[in-house]
Order: sequence, then C-alpha cells, then structure tokens
Amino acid sequence: MDSAAIYTLIGVTGTVCGIIFGYIGYKKGLQKESSENGREAGALKADMEYIKRRIDDVLLEQKDTNKSVNALAERVSKVEESAKQAHKRIDRIERGFGGNDE
Repeated sequence: MDSAAIYTLIGVTGTVCGIIFGYIGYKKGLQKESSENGREAGALKADMEYIKRRIDDVLLEQKDTNKSVNALAERVSKVEESAKQAHKRIDRIERGFGGNDE
C-alpha cells in the first residue's frame, strides 16, 4: 500500500469514529435531558399536590371559622334580646318606684 491509501484509510477511519462518538454523545445528552425533564416534572407535580392539600386544609379551617362565627352571631342575638328584655323590666321597676327624678 502506498502512503496516500494509508492516509485515506486513516481519514475515513477518523471520520467514522467521529460520527460514532458524536452519535453516542448525542444519545447520552438526550438521555440526560430526559432525566432532568422527568425530575423537574416530578418536582412540579409534588409541589402541586402539596398546594392542593394546603388548599383543602384552608377550606376546612374556613368552614370551622364560619361555623364559629355563625354560632357567635346567634349567641350575640340572644344576648341582645335578653338585654332588651332586661331594660324593659328595669324601666317598669323605675316607673313603679316613681323614678322620674329629673
């Protein structure tokens, strides 16, 4: 074989090796990118689940708060009615004792 053929063979071999190594690197890059995308998607999904659970907790707390507010409003209404009745009785007692000291 002459030197030109050897140089051509070395050039072709180098080119083929470059193509093969480039393809292998490309495939590894895709695999790494897919892995990173999967990790990010998993983290995002976990974060969304956490947010959903917290929203459910807040809604339950809000329902409890609403029940407490309604119960307090009912109690305040009863106390107001009771105070109104007490004032009427006090006014009658004052009128009975001649409480017009003005």
